[in-house]
Amino acid sequence: MESSETIEVVIGRIGKPHGIRGEVTVELRTDEPERRFADGTTVRAERPHGSAAPWPALTVTGTRWHQSTLLVRFDELPDRNAAESARGLLLHATVPVDESPEDPDEFYDHQLVGLAAEDVDGRHLGEVTGVLHGAQDLLQIRTPDGRDALVPFVSALVPDVDLAGGRVVVTDRPGLVTPFPDDQPANGS
Repeated sequence: MESSETIEVVIGRIGKPHGIRGEVTVELRTDEPERRFADGTTVRAERPHGSAAPWPALTVTGTRWHQSTLLVRFDELPDRNAAESARGLLLHATVPVDESPEDPDEFYDHQLVGLAAEDVDGRHLGEVTGVLHGAQDLLQIRTPDGRDALVPFVSALVPDVDLAGGRVVVTDRPGLVTPFPDDQPANGS
């Protein structure tokens, strides 16, 4: 029996306008742009801090590729001024909670949050408590001593994501998750 529960996933961020007819560049956060930005799709728009953009949602009316950049037209952005006002909006899609990306090396945030973080020798480092999206995606790991460590989510540092086993493997080094030896409290203090 299939689940009817859904969850939101981040699929992109609106970049700069392209041309004068409201077309915008989109910084992709999905490996399935044709699926997530299909004509007629409505996506939720999250305003960045300080933005006065008035749109809670945007409806895709067309897409095209310009070199390696996805250009998207939204019904609500008829001209360059509107497109400029939408700059920075984070775009979300609603997907079934049991859906996985088509690419086996891609994961939705909700699949990662809650996984145990272990080093390559199997030592417990903490738990994944969040995924931060920016120029580089970061895993936020809460350590057993209550610190939050940020680990770039790249294969060199996170070589294995084992959803079935409930864990991620982190190639840890001092200062990444484990503190530098000088930063650790001395015995008895």
